[in-house]
Amino acid sequence: MTDIPLEQPDETTQGAWAAVWSMSLCVAMLIASEFMPVSLLTPMAEGLGATTGQTGQAISISGLFAVATSLAITTVAGRINRKTVLVVLTGLMLISLVVVAMAPSFAVLMAGRALLGVCVGGFWSLATSILMRLVPERDVPRALGLMYGGQAIAAAFAAPLGSYLGDIVGWRGVFWALTPVVALNLVWHLVALPSLPVTTRASFATFGTLLGRRHFRRGLIAITFTWGSAFTMFTYLRPFLEQVTGVGVDLLSLLLLVLGAAGFVGSSLSGRMVGGRVERMLCLPALVMGGCTAALLIAGGSVIAAGLLLAIWGAMNTAMSVIWMSWMSRNVDDLPEAAGGLMVAVIQASILLGGVIGGFLLDLWAIEATFAGSVVLALVALAITGTGRNLLKPKTES
Repeated sequence: MTDIPLEQPDETTQGAWAAVWSMSLCVAMLIASEFMPVSLLTPMAEGLGATTGQTGQAISISGLFAVATSLAITTVAGRINRKTVLVVLTGLMLISLVVVAMAPSFAVLMAGRALLGVCVGGFWSLATSILMRLVPERDVPRALGLMYGGQAIAAAFAAPLGSYLGDIVGWRGVFWALTPVVALNLVWHLVALPSLPVTTRASFATFGTLLGRRHFRRGLIAITFTWGSAFTMFTYLRPFLEQVTGVGVDLLSLLLLVLGAAGFVGSSLSGRMVGGRVERMLCLPALVMGGCTAALLIAGGSVIAAGLLLAIWGAMNTAMSVIWMSWMSRNVDDLPEAAGGLMVAVIQASILLGGVIGGFLLDLWAIEATFAGSVVLALVALAITGTGRNLLKPKTES
């Protein structure tokens, strides 16, 4: 069973790259919308009469709905034109922002955040397969780099901008400020995206077909430990910088900005560096990010050393997505939508799992134990990935 016919255009046109840029803006808005509450938790909790811990669940619930949607989107969407699906998902993001901005209660806020989770899971599941149809195969890594560049920009600036604007216009005003940008993005989708018809309907049985492939199954396991390692560390980066590096709020903000800005560089470079032998790069995320985490345990008391290591970590963090999605586009190219759905579900679950593991180690011992746990997970990822050859599609499937 196949997902969609990957009918490539004869050549990469200016219009195709306009569509890629439109998707990049959508990614930036999704990331900004998803993580904006991080910098607004306290005023949101006060405004809704909820505890800070309860309001923090507004982030978790979007992740849970993202996992569910990523597994169901290709079946639920059926034969609906993929341009229509992207437009609808962007429209739902716009509605979600309005619901959150107007939320009279905590329950309504959670409903709006759940709706955003649907957008996140649906978009990420389809994004790589759509890029594979917009540009020739040789340009897919570059297109992925552009798209994940939007993620890096949002990750770098969403939190500090949200905190700054929240003091001026209030937390509701911050979410209202995002709505015109998302509305513009919706119009851009309508203009820039070509028709993306689907002729073959996928089903949940497609997941069984994919999981039956040894190289893809092993890849998912490697992804689990790679992302789990990254977010065991990243989720608890602030307490490490406060307790071990000893930084205050100003330096903390600067270090996080360095990390986010480096992510933009990483997405840009990785899109150009991923060549015909992507398997050689699969071990780099766990190797580099795990190495940086281990080095932080040794030299994290120095602000300069911490800043340098976080810049390297941040660059590889966004490169990680480009590298692994490029692997998917070349080794599961006959079932890209279903493969994308499974990968997004595994990544989202790994992010949540990393937070749980890191929190357990932090509560049981100390922040150093959390970072040590991240290093252990990175080592397991390296052992599974190896040289990357065991993650390549067998020639009999070509």
